Amino acid sequence: MNIYGIRNCDTVKKARKWLDEQGISYEFHDFKKEGLDEARLKDWENAVGWELLLNRRGTTWRKLPEEVRDTIGAQSAHDIMLENHSIIKRPVVEHDGSVFVGFNADEWAQQFSND
Repeated sequence: MNIYGIRNCDTVKKARKWLDEQGISYEFHDFKKEGLDEARLKDWENAVGWELLLNRRGTTWRKLPEEVRDTIGAQSAHDIMLENHSIIKRPVVEHDGSVFVGFNADEWAQQFSND
C-alpha cells in the first residue's frame, strides 16, 4: 500500500494514525517534498477522475483566480495539480491495483482491514 499526501495535512495525519492503529503497513510519499510525476497523476485521473482528485475545499483552490475556477476542465485541472500538489485531495492511496482518495475510517475499515 502506498499513501501519497503532505506530511503536515491533518487528514493525512488521521489516515496514517488509523493505519498504524490497525497495524496496516504502508509506504508514505510526501509529494510536497518528493514531487509527483505526470504519469502517476495521469494514472490517478484515469482511475478516479480529475473531479475527485481536485480539492475544491482548500485554500489553494480559493486562491485561484475566479475565471480559472469557473472554467476548470480536465486539462486545466491536470496542469494545476501537476504544478501545485497542494490542490490534490489527500491522501491518495494505491492498493491492490486500485486508487482511493480521501480518508473515511468506516470505508477504510471495509476496504483495508482484511490485509
